[in-house]
Amino acid sequence: MTDLLRHATLSDIGRWLLCRYRRFRVTGDSMRPFLSPGQEVLIDPRAFQQRSPQSDDIVIAEHPYHPGLRIIKRVEFVEPDGRCYLKGDNAIASNDSKQFGLVSPTQLQGKVICLFP
Repeated sequence: MTDLLRHATLSDIGRWLLCRYRRFRVTGDSMRPFLSPGQEVLIDPRAFQQRSPQSDDIVIAEHPYHPGLRIIKRVEFVEPDGRCYLKGDNAIASNDSKQFGLVSPTQLQGKVICLFP
């Protein structure tokens, strides 16, 4: 598991201003202690156009049963067919692949790059 997420650099902020990165505000306790409610991160929505998700990536995904609800989770593993098992760091507070199963790559909306600001 990744210990720390780096803070945004000027280059990251520039990419955000140019709409290459997007901001996401963490809600809920599912990623504690790694991420806390109210923290903001920058995500790269194009990250998985270049490569497949990898174990330990932090991703934003659309919840499979609640369209429009975006969730932040860690990729636990990727099946050979490309579907991902997503898991929150705080198992007690997380609604993740234990409940909703594997997630299609089309449901992934981006990879978390850094903390913002």
